[in-house]
Amino acid sequence: MVNLEWFRTFKAIYETGSLTGAAESLFISQPGVSLHLSSLESYVGYKLFDRTSRKMVSTERGKILYNYVQEAICKLEDAERHFHKSTEKDIPTISIGMCFETFQFTLESYLPTLPFNVFIKFGEYPEMLSDLDAGVLDMIITPQKGDYKGLNYQPFFKEKIVVVAGSNTDTSEFDQLVKRGDTDGIYAWLKTQTWYGTAGDMEHLRKFWHSNFGKRPDFKPNFIVPNMCSILRCLSDGKGVAVIPDFLSKREMDAGHVKLLWQGNNIIENTLYFGTRKKTIYAEQIAVLQEIFEKEMVALPVSN
Repeated sequence: MVNLEWFRTFKAIYETGSLTGAAESLFISQPGVSLHLSSLESYVGYKLFDRTSRKMVSTERGKILYNYVQEAICKLEDAERHFHKSTEKDIPTISIGMCFETFQFTLESYLPTLPFNVFIKFGEYPEMLSDLDAGVLDMIITPQKGDYKGLNYQPFFKEKIVVVAGSNTDTSEFDQLVKRGDTDGIYAWLKTQTWYGTAGDMEHLRKFWHSNFGKRPDFKPNFIVPNMCSILRCLSDGKGVAVIPDFLSKREMDAGHVKLLWQGNNIIENTLYFGTRKKTIYAEQIAVLQEIFEKEMVALPVSN
C-alpha cells in the first residue's frame, strides 16, 4: 500500500526543486527524502523527476501527479495544523476567522495576554462560514450571514464606509461643494485627488462610488498597497484620499493624522456579527474574545 508521506515528500521536492530543500522543509534527512521518492517512483512505475547537477526537474508525468495531489495534500496539512493535540496540557486552541485589518486593529496586541492558544485565519467570508460550520473555525467576524442551521450570528457593531483624507490634504474647496450639495462638483474634485487602494479588495470603493454617483469608479487608484492599515500609514500626516471603514481610522483621526472627508449622500453601513456554532465547548474562551472586540470597536446598539 502507498505511504501518504511519499506524496508529501514528492510535493516538497516539486516545490523546492531539490532533495536538500525538501529535507529542510520536512525536517527529515536527505536519505529519507530519496527513499520516499524512489519508493513512490517504484509504486507508480515511472520517473517523476530528472536529476540534474543543480535541481530536480519534474517530468511531464510528475507535473500531472503534482496537479492531481497538491490540493489534497494541502488540505491534509491544514487538518494536521488545526486538529493536532497540543503539547501543552489543558490549554485549548481557538481558531478565529476575520479580515486582516480587523485582526490588526483589535486583537493583535492582546494575543500575548490570552490564557489560551489562538489560531487566526484570513480569507473570504463564504469560506470562513463554511469552515465555521465544519468545525475548522470556532468563531468568525463577518458582515455576511450564511444559511447554515448550526450557526449563531450576534450583531455587535456597525461600520460606516467613508472617504478619509491625509491631514495635509487641502479640503477647503471640497467642504464648500458638500455644503452646497454640488454632487457633480464633488465627483469632479474627488477624481482629481491622489487615491490609495488595496490589492485584494476594491469592493468598498466600488460600492461607495455606485451608491453616491450611480456608476462604477472610472479611475484607478494612484497607489495600490497591501492592506487598509498600509493606506492609513501612507495617508498619515500626508496628502491623498481613500475609501475605508470608519472604525479602522479612529485612532489616526483622534490623533489628527487623517480626517473624515465625506460620509456620502447615501451612507453605507455594514453590521458586523460574531459568528459561532450553536454547540461549542469553547464558550468561555469565545466570551473573552468577544469582550475584546467590543471594547476595541466601541460597541454600538444594533439589531438583526
